[in-house]
Amino acid sequence: MMLRGVNMTDNSSDNQFLDNELHDEVSSLNNTEQNETTEKLKQPRFLQVALSILAIITVLLSLWGIGTLILSNLVKAETIDPELTLANLPTPHVNYATAAFENDNASSGLIRTLEAQSLTATPAGKTIIKYIVETGDSIFSIAEKFGLMPETVLWSNRYTLGDTPDGLYPGVELLILPEDGLVHLWSAGEGLNGVSSFYGVKPQDIVNYPLNNLDPVVVGEFSNPNIAPGTLLVVPGGTRPTVSWVVARDNPAAGSSYLGPGACSGSLYGAVGTGFFTYPTVNHFLSGYDWNPPVHNGLDFDGDSGSPIFASDTGLVVYSGWSTRGYGNLLVVDHDKGWQTIYAHLLDGSFVPCGTNVYKGDIIGYMGSTGNSSGPHLHFEMRYNGEAVNPWDYLY
Repeated sequence: MMLRGVNMTDNSSDNQFLDNELHDEVSSLNNTEQNETTEKLKQPRFLQVALSILAIITVLLSLWGIGTLILSNLVKAETIDPELTLANLPTPHVNYATAAFENDNASSGLIRTLEAQSLTATPAGKTIIKYIVETGDSIFSIAEKFGLMPETVLWSNRYTLGDTPDGLYPGVELLILPEDGLVHLWSAGEGLNGVSSFYGVKPQDIVNYPLNNLDPVVVGEFSNPNIAPGTLLVVPGGTRPTVSWVVARDNPAAGSSYLGPGACSGSLYGAVGTGFFTYPTVNHFLSGYDWNPPVHNGLDFDGDSGSPIFASDTGLVVYSGWSTRGYGNLLVVDHDKGWQTIYAHLLDGSFVPCGTNVYKGDIIGYMGSTGNSSGPHLHFEMRYNGEAVNPWDYLY
């Protein structure tokens, strides 16, 4: 009995011990589950707070970016500086001689550095804006932006661009007049009568224009005015006539020195054209300006540097070389009977020389981007008796 009693006591103790151990394990498991549940409850709350902070930061950054964009556009937009006149505009780079006017005191037409005269703004607030060409700009889009005719933009910057807008590219600085007209660079020996007549205005229109800051008493006689050579003058309402630089062949053929030093000298005789004109390039589509006279008197055909250029018709080369009118390396082919074709921006050293007889379809040079050009293309013109005609009407 004692042995059995001892055994019962021992079993009771063992059971109590096991109950305690089991209770401790259950309590431990419960605590662990509670801790895990608490952590799980905390995690979504933490993520919610983090996502809220991230959303606030995103909104702030978006507002900052939009504000910066608006501010940059405002800064980028053209502003009219009330103090900006011809006096404090930067001196443009002069590439082209001014038009020659006949008068008794005519002198050599040297290219002179522009020395802008001191001018003041008009009471109406008219000023000249300096505009930096941006990517995608054209003569036409710039003119529309400022409410001007495209011709005004071209004629006001001909000492930079020449007679063609092909040289318009980002970074070029243009003068933007407050109204339609043009800018004239005064040369020694010119007279106001001849200059104003050439531009289709009266001498008084130039002298009395406030931006020109000319004192009629100081100017004196219109035939021999006291105006310093190199002075930039605004010609309000002025227009430039189409320059007829083509000389019809009519035994013999001849090139025009108006275009530059590449005019062929001496008496030239040679092949006569068929009167039918083919495309001068492999591609028959444009990469630049279309026919839009008087701003653009030709077509800008697409192609790569080194692409072949073909004679549009049979004829004789009467100009071969560099042009000071913005065309770069230039060829002019005379086809007789008043027809001439023009091929501009040719690759250096790639074109045929003066006096060469060429036949329809012959390779006469290779495409380049010389002169005032924003990239490889062919500027192609057709002239009949000196006047520019639309090539689309004749090419096949």
